[in-house]
Amino acid sequence: MATKIRKQIYLEPAQETMLKRIAGATGVPEAEIIRQAIDRHIQRVQVSRRDRRAWAAERDYLAQLVAAGPVAGARAWRREDLYEG
Repeated sequence: MATKIRKQIYLEPAQETMLKRIAGATGVPEAEIIRQAIDRHIQRVQVSRRDRRAWAAERDYLAQLVAAGPVAGARAWRREDLYEG
């Protein structure tokens, strides 16, 4: 078993009520529910950071395409042609 570090936190009354309700319904100790919630939050934050880097890379790629200018040749259709029935 990994060493655990003791922390003291303050909860809102509604949070305590829900924590006790979940612990009672699942049989999982309150401390474990809090640890799991922290793990899920950390994972979401890390995914969010990765997503921002991906969007930055995509933005840079699109900026390069725009800077390259128009593609040689022209299309043979008009946008309106797509909607004619």
